[in-house]
Amino acid sequence: MGADLNNSLSAKFAATRSLSQDLVAGLSDADTTVQSMEDASPAKWHLAHTTWFWETFLLRDHAADYALFDETYPFLFNSYYEAEGERIGHFSRGMLARPSLEDVLAWRAHVDAAMLPLLDDPKHAALIQLGIAHEQQHQELLLTDIKHALFQNPLGPAMFEGSPQVCKAQADGWYEHAGGVTEIGHHADAFAFDNEGPRHRVLLEPFALSKRLVTNGEWSEFIADGGYSNAALWLADGWGWLNDNGVIAPLYWRDDKQFTHQGWQDRDANAPVTHISYFEADAFACWAGQNEQGVRLPTEFEWEAIAATHDASGGNQLDTATAPLPSGSDSIFGDCWQFTRSAYLPYPRFKPASGAVGEYNGKFMSGQFVLKGASCATVRGHSRSTYRNFFYPHQRWQFTGLRLAKDLAQ
Repeated sequence: MGADLNNSLSAKFAATRSLSQDLVAGLSDADTTVQSMEDASPAKWHLAHTTWFWETFLLRDHAADYALFDETYPFLFNSYYEAEGERIGHFSRGMLARPSLEDVLAWRAHVDAAMLPLLDDPKHAALIQLGIAHEQQHQELLLTDIKHALFQNPLGPAMFEGSPQVCKAQADGWYEHAGGVTEIGHHADAFAFDNEGPRHRVLLEPFALSKRLVTNGEWSEFIADGGYSNAALWLADGWGWLNDNGVIAPLYWRDDKQFTHQGWQDRDANAPVTHISYFEADAFACWAGQNEQGVRLPTEFEWEAIAATHDASGGNQLDTATAPLPSGSDSIFGDCWQFTRSAYLPYPRFKPASGAVGEYNGKFMSGQFVLKGASCATVRGHSRSTYRNFFYPHQRWQFTGLRLAKDLAQ
């Protein structure tokens, strides 16, 4: 069993490291260096930071006689780990014209070779699993960050060739839940992040969760009905954000076009709406609730209670040929991360891991909201019903959307 696990980890490590480089295969050094805003990072930085993770937490700490590839790199490519010392500011990452992309790829090759002996040692399995999941997260960030960077270019350059797939209209319907005491959180032997547990009980009132995501067409109706000009629909902070930033539509919308990884494309009315903030999702739910009483955003616990009975593999895959993926499966995963109305907070009895890796999730449990599911940029198998993504309420450069819920009579 241990040998099978090690072989699986070795293969997954190799595949993960290879995919990161495949994603930038069509990009120039300049493409991978540009940084469009502080929330985003350059593609080259993602390639380097994930390598820093392996070198720091595995090779430096566990490989005998390992010497750092370059002693200046930890300062350049540490992200937010205070225990690992000083680092450059987030928005300064785009100033790193050097090391070059070629230098970073050489570092990756060096670290990959040095990791081989550790991949066969069972005592490192848990940390290796974390490193793989960490790099998968950065693969998604790489895709969304470079999309935002290319969007700034008035030429509207495409990262990938081809045309988006046409989405089919999805039938209305609801998954109903009778409510009651429900167990929430990770409880299996498979890998999960620390913020997915401990498993605990919650009390749910009777509710229903929509079988489909809110679409671009529905969002156009929201706009046409004055959704972005009706203060009664918006949280106070959201209304202030909207007016301060001149927000009138989801990010990447322009007239009847939408910017994608394939450049500017006709917007598909049947595709799930993406790149919205929590403020926008909440305002839309409030607007929808005017037509159907009790309609709102789900809590993360309601979403998980329904999702636990569904297969996370449906639609949950990396597909760089289209953004977003077409809806069509009965899975509630995939297409886009779905906002819940739940604040990102620790579960009862939560304790972060010891050491620097304990800074991974726990210290961000303030002022953010939980999103569930996965997106068209999420690596297949990375998500699960207990997965807790989280963002600040104004952020929308990720593939973020929504699925409505509603109260049921007791």
